Amino acid sequence: MSSKQLFTIRIAAIVALGGFLLGFDASVISGVVKFIEPEFNLTKIQLGWAVSSITLTAAFGMIIAGPMSDKYGRRRLLKYAAVLFTISAVGSALAGTFFWLIIFRMIGGLAVGAALIIAPMYIAEVAPPEKRGQLVSFNQLNIVIGISIAFFTNYLILKWGNSEAAWTESIGLGKWNWRWMLGLEALPAILYYFGLFMVPRSPRWLMVQNRKAEALEVMKKVATEDQAENQIHEVAQSILEDQNKEKSKLGDLFKRSLRNVIIIGLIVGIFQQIVGINAVLFYAPMIFEQTGIGTDASFVQAALVGLTNLGFTIVAMLAIDKFGRKPLLIVGMVGIAVCLFLLSYEFNNATYTLSQEAIANLPAEINREQITPLQDKVFDNDLDFKAAIASALGEAAAGDHEATLVTASAKMNTILILIGIIGFVGAYAMSIGPVMWVLFSELFPNKIRGIAISFVGLVNLGVAFLVQLLFPWQLATLGNSLTFLVFGIFAVLGFILMWLKVPETKGKSLEELEALLVKE
Repeated sequence: MSSKQLFTIRIAAIVALGGFLLGFDASVISGVVKFIEPEFNLTKIQLGWAVSSITLTAAFGMIIAGPMSDKYGRRRLLKYAAVLFTISAVGSALAGTFFWLIIFRMIGGLAVGAALIIAPMYIAEVAPPEKRGQLVSFNQLNIVIGISIAFFTNYLILKWGNSEAAWTESIGLGKWNWRWMLGLEALPAILYYFGLFMVPRSPRWLMVQNRKAEALEVMKKVATEDQAENQIHEVAQSILEDQNKEKSKLGDLFKRSLRNVIIIGLIVGIFQQIVGINAVLFYAPMIFEQTGIGTDASFVQAALVGLTNLGFTIVAMLAIDKFGRKPLLIVGMVGIAVCLFLLSYEFNNATYTLSQEAIANLPAEINREQITPLQDKVFDNDLDFKAAIASALGEAAAGDHEATLVTASAKMNTILILIGIIGFVGAYAMSIGPVMWVLFSELFPNKIRGIAISFVGLVNLGVAFLVQLLFPWQLATLGNSLTFLVFGIFAVLGFILMWLKVPETKGKSLEELEALLVKE
């Protein structure tokens, strides 16, 4: 491997650490929700708000980060994001009320929005065309590594906190478990800030700023001299052609010439989220508890989800420049739909029964006299069972002990449920998860790339916000089976639209793609 290739990989890996922070920050809440719900006495919508609030401000962060990165540079905005990640981690860990927890989580959302679009944008502007897919996928790889590490640290904090070891008691790991889960993020955030000093400015951004000599020097570090001069010439020609055009603004995205690429971007952006991936990733322990396996096992299986996400993202990185973007999308959407329908089917076959032995083994804080009238009654779905325990114990007590009672009563094929969730995450991670960001970095013309990615990313995050906000309410109102059935139907619709509309972008330069997709 040449020194130029090593340099390119190194700077892409450093920039993509923003993806690690993004993944960690977004998914660490999966282990927190179980503890903050009773501590702050939250409703299901408030619980959804605790998870989704970060996505709301991430959408705002994307709106401002794209144009700001065009003006001030990609690297500077990523440094700002690293600072915000640090403030969010420390503030969330120390939050004394639900209000302040949400405030600091929302501060982290601003950083998420910036990292979400600027990191892949920077990498695409530095990477050679034949390696762009793999290098941009570094960002998605780091996102899923961040998700996986969050699952594992959540599990380890829970395990060590319950161990009664002297060192864990001395730092309050058991008493303040969810605070430690949130606060750990400050360490990688600080490392990211200092790591960015090793990253050069984007050569394409330098060219836009009329700093050709600097741009050429950066490009020579990642390509041969001839290749660097050719790529700089292509960028210069593109900029020259844009000089006689009006300055890009939001309204430009709706021009007839850009209609095709915007529609493609919206299709991919919407269906990347509406299939429910963030519901599974951010509520994994909650979902597994619905199968009756218990809290500790649910955290273990959530960690397995993180490993699956990581493994199949690596598969996508290895395959994306070999097989192309569209084949991965098509195969992945089929897998997503099949697995979601399997989950819906298996949850629909579940029954819930509290036997005499199960009631006898319930924790002492659950009033056995109140729950005894439900003994040996068979409930065909989770909604009827939860309504019955709420009637027997009262809404507050039923909410506090729901997971324990579901664990004691649920009878379903937990292996097939696990296969369905693992299969769904794997299919997603090898397809639309990383492919969307590669496509976003390729589809849009150089002049409007920042604002276009901000707009389509905003829609993507808007859908993600709704999925995360409503998922606890969906489980409580629609039930497990119908919730996953709805996600499966969306996956089928996404498959059809992607088959019909999404082009192949493999191996083409950004300027070639602009000529192909933008029709004046």
